[in-house]
Amino acid sequence: MTAELGARGGGGEDCQVLLNQMKEITGIQDSAFLLAALKAADGDLMEAVTFLTEDPAPEPVQNPAAAEPSTWERSAVGKQLAQDVNAAPAPHNQDNLCPANTVRPLESPKAPAAERDAAERPQDTHSAENKNRSKRKRCEVWGENPKQNDWRRAGDWPVGMKNIGNTCWFSAVIQSLFQLPEFRRLVLGYSPPQNVLESCRSHTGKRNIAFMQELQCLFALMLGTWRKFVDPSAALELLRDVFRSTEQPQQDVSEFTHKLLDWLEDAFQLTVNVTSPGDKSKNPMVQLFYGTFLTEGVHEGNTFSKIETFGQYPLQVNGYRNLNECLEGAMVEGEMDEATASQSVKYGQERWFTKLPPVLTFELSRFEFNQSLGQPEKIHTKLEFPQTIYMDRYLYCNKDLIQMKREEMKRLKEKMVTLQQKLERYMEYGSGPARFPLPDMLQYVLEFIATKPAVAVSSAQSSQTTLLHSHAKPHVLDVLSQPNGIQERSNTRTEDEAFFVANPLLQQNPSMELQPAVSPAELSERPAPHVVSEEELNLVQTCLQRWRNEIEQDVQDLKQSIAGINLSIKQMYCDPLLQQVPYRLHAVLVHEGQANAGHYWAFIYDQPRKRWLKYNDILVTESSWEELERESFGGLRNASAYCLMYISDQVSCAGADEDEGPEAGQFQKEVEALSPELKHYIQEDNWRLEQEAEEWDEEQSCKIPQMEPSPTSELQDVSSESGPEQSSVCEQSVRSLSSEHARIAKEQTAQAIANTADAYEKNGVEAALCEAFHEEYSRLYLLSKETPTPQNDARLQHVLIYFLQNNAPQQVVERTLLEQFADKNLSYDERSISIMKVARAKLSEIGPDDVDMEEYKKWHEDYSLFRKVSIYLLTGLELYQNRKYQESLTYLVYAYQSNAKLLLKGTNRGVSESLIALYRRKCLLKLNEVAASLFVSCEEAHVSEGVSILNELIIPCMHLINNFEISKEDRDAIEVMRNRWCSYLGREDMDEKLQMKLGELLPRLLYGSTEVIVLKEPPKIRPNSPYDLCSRFAAVMESIHGASTVTVK
Repeated sequence: MTAELGARGGGGEDCQVLLNQMKEITGIQDSAFLLAALKAADGDLMEAVTFLTEDPAPEPVQNPAAAEPSTWERSAVGKQLAQDVNAAPAPHNQDNLCPANTVRPLESPKAPAAERDAAERPQDTHSAENKNRSKRKRCEVWGENPKQNDWRRAGDWPVGMKNIGNTCWFSAVIQSLFQLPEFRRLVLGYSPPQNVLESCRSHTGKRNIAFMQELQCLFALMLGTWRKFVDPSAALELLRDVFRSTEQPQQDVSEFTHKLLDWLEDAFQLTVNVTSPGDKSKNPMVQLFYGTFLTEGVHEGNTFSKIETFGQYPLQVNGYRNLNECLEGAMVEGEMDEATASQSVKYGQERWFTKLPPVLTFELSRFEFNQSLGQPEKIHTKLEFPQTIYMDRYLYCNKDLIQMKREEMKRLKEKMVTLQQKLERYMEYGSGPARFPLPDMLQYVLEFIATKPAVAVSSAQSSQTTLLHSHAKPHVLDVLSQPNGIQERSNTRTEDEAFFVANPLLQQNPSMELQPAVSPAELSERPAPHVVSEEELNLVQTCLQRWRNEIEQDVQDLKQSIAGINLSIKQMYCDPLLQQVPYRLHAVLVHEGQANAGHYWAFIYDQPRKRWLKYNDILVTESSWEELERESFGGLRNASAYCLMYISDQVSCAGADEDEGPEAGQFQKEVEALSPELKHYIQEDNWRLEQEAEEWDEEQSCKIPQMEPSPTSELQDVSSESGPEQSSVCEQSVRSLSSEHARIAKEQTAQAIANTADAYEKNGVEAALCEAFHEEYSRLYLLSKETPTPQNDARLQHVLIYFLQNNAPQQVVERTLLEQFADKNLSYDERSISIMKVARAKLSEIGPDDVDMEEYKKWHEDYSLFRKVSIYLLTGLELYQNRKYQESLTYLVYAYQSNAKLLLKGTNRGVSESLIALYRRKCLLKLNEVAASLFVSCEEAHVSEGVSILNELIIPCMHLINNFEISKEDRDAIEVMRNRWCSYLGREDMDEKLQMKLGELLPRLLYGSTEVIVLKEPPKIRPNSPYDLCSRFAAVMESIHGASTVTVK
């Protein structure tokens, strides 16, 4: 299955459930390490587990990382080269060489033991478990055809629902209702008598019965289908006349829910009328969803009282912070004061629930009509709601107690206002426009009277005092934020701060006592009284100190009183007597977008699994309360809760008792209890799924691969084969990749051989090989230790520099270098051929005990991927500089995805992630501008081109970026792009046809389509030589900081 890791927000972003699964599968308990693996795998659980459960590199003690050139002779390769020849001398600057770090970059501190435990587990257990886990991927990027298994349901995991064109509203509501066991049983058990069906003559009655039958079939499939998602087309077809219109392509959830419950109520009433004609109280829909409330009030001096029925209770959002405040505002309007009830000018009313339904639904009114714009607008303010709400405070049976508490609440709030006004008079003292905290003002007076008149000082002291005064002068507004007169200082690095650090006199903290907080030198430059006697000074100091202490005590008392009142208000309704009617949150229906368009999905609490699930069209994924908060409370983005569904505690407990868990096969029990017709309907659909799967297999077997597989994928294919020749085939494939790296570096290897002419003539071919090997090793080692610059990445020059910088095992480094001297492409002259033959002989003598070939393969695969990432990045940047944004974006996206896998194993394994992200974001914004401009041109050809760019590039990239831990910059960029398209809604210069097309695009832009989104891999690029690649790198990196266009031949 696939699932979304949403972060929006930064965030965060929440994946604790996946982390727990990974801990269970791999045995690794380091959450930060697991999170990095999950990020590199784009939220794909199985891919992340594959990363973590690959055969780890041997322990450093047994297989040390590449070391200084002086130590290579003691290794297996060194011993082979030194059998008949003394080791060549070390380089002159050998003393300055430092051994490479032996820490393995892939491992967390707890990983080695845990990985060994994981390796001991049966691999088939891992694969079986992973099949039942959800993959957190919003879109598939790496292939054009989804796997057949992606169609199939995993066990009795809840199924999704296909979006057949702006029908996400239908999916959100139906999924929320289906997950109510009582509602599900009512629908599936609906069977009106035959005489009722025959006697039904009205169009409305026939339509309602037909809809109920289609809903039955849909619910039956949701129980027993083998598919990952179901198609609701048949049920939606009956809704076409009522809901579909050109003016409103996407339906309002509350409107649809009203209609749905009305239709179901009427359908059940036909059955009820057989025994109790017209008695709606026995209608199961009424019993489940409808309640009553009493309205008491005063209107023009006259009291009134009435009882009304409600299904979905509407609540205003504007002006409220949480659900209880919304309810309080809805239950009390105006003032209900008996003393003033007779006054005709008074108006007020109170509502009290007299009967609450088992399923309590609140409509959150998040849309209002903007009179100036003449169109509706969405309210994005934040509104919090709890997982459990106690309805006691809104029940008529508690009227007397609640009215007393409301009066007490009113009194406390009035008292708080009085106390806050008193506190404000202390903290903003004065009669003019400039006001200050009174304790600080007393401090200033003290400093004034304590200042001595100006006296002569030395020139050095005077200059320093003047300088101190000019730089350290406190701003008069700085004291307003501290009640005790402590001056806050800004953290901004300014010239004043730099001077402050350079002058010790300014680093002393101001005195907290009522004493002058300045130096004598500074006091001498301040205003001072002309004459003050010691007696006057002592008297004023004594008075000011006493007054300040009194004032500070008064301020402290006021703050404590305000805090106490706040606590009393907060705990006002925490009385155990008012916590007898709990309602648990069952479902949250979320809307993302603007008033005229957007996307709906639902969070539903799965009682058997004890966790939140997210139902987003065909995707049903594990979620959490934290993710629900981010996407439902509002205030952060244009997504917020639109409808809340609470269920009574009795219903919640009943569901928990009956649904002991998904393993108990509750769905299967319900399938067995279905009517024979519905069972047959499920069997037919499952048979069709098998037929579709067989046809799909036949089509795939006839297809010819269109793209040349990469070396990495070839190796993966080979490694998956079984048979006695598997190891030899794998070794041959590994050699082909390492041979490719040897071919790339052949010019450097040839130069190393050319430098050994003297040794070859004097001591023979083996001495020449030993000297060339040692000198080349030393040269590459020194290059790997050089400090990188923005215009130079030494890893592009040679595979061994990459290995050395990433602490590859010494055996891997030495075998790679020896293999380069054994390259058949070195047939330049007799000396090269001789050295090649000797190197090949030495290579054949290195056995599997000396070098782990599986590890050797992985290191070469990593370098191959690193070169691919670098080439993709450079190509993408060059295309971006030349304003070819469509081509550039594809290269940059693939560079980012592949680079993330490398960075999982170490920060030096890949390229700069921030650099790719920056230009990927810039390119996406540029491309969005192009697509939007084409769309609003209103020319058919341009509109089609803009829509094509949006569908094929922008939407896949946006949702890929939004797939995991999204950065603030990327989140802001996505919001800018979405807002650009949303701003076109309702434009007068766009015809109706274009507005309809925009309505079809926006749901995909705001959240993504229900079909698999594919981003094609960019065209293959011919590998560059190290020289060409380094030249391109230098030119591109230089151009990033310049204005010229990149031109690399």
